[in-house]
Amino acid sequence: MAIAASQQDSSGGIGAAAGNDEVQVVEFLIGEDKFAVNLFDVREIVEASKITPLPHASSYIRGIIDLRGEITTIVDLRHLLRIKKAGDNNSEDLRFIVLDESVTDGKTGVVVDEVTSVLTVAVADIDQNSHGAGDESYILGVIKKEVGERGESKKELVIWIDICGLIKQAGGISQ
Repeated sequence: MAIAASQQDSSGGIGAAAGNDEVQVVEFLIGEDKFAVNLFDVREIVEASKITPLPHASSYIRGIIDLRGEITTIVDLRHLLRIKKAGDNNSEDLRFIVLDESVTDGKTGVVVDEVTSVLTVAVADIDQNSHGAGDESYILGVIKKEVGERGESKKELVIWIDICGLIKQAGGISQ
């Protein structure tokens, strides 16, 4: 979800006077780690298809795909987030989160291991203080997600990233 301008302050965080106490995010896995992006930054989620490599492209660009007649650039989110690859990743299990064109300069998707859910999260369940310092951080917060059954309640942490800022910082995508 692209947080409405009234919800998002200039630093990309959630404004205290937002008037809305929930946000919607798409939760996904990269390796064993859980991440989320704003729901309205996402156009669609598709199964991975063959990626055609681009010669001399930036190291974070996996290549391009033909998505229903449109050339779409695929970004390796694992590389942008500096997450080491653990084990063998079977490309058949991967998913592409195709971003809304308002997020990037061109048709862009990011490759993730698995999309797990769409969450509606209370702002009170988002910790915005523990995610690192400085303008270089593209972490909007850490979502504390309640999991467990029948009294076995525990919290899982989901890192909420600013996908728009992350891709722009990496140099953007232009086609």
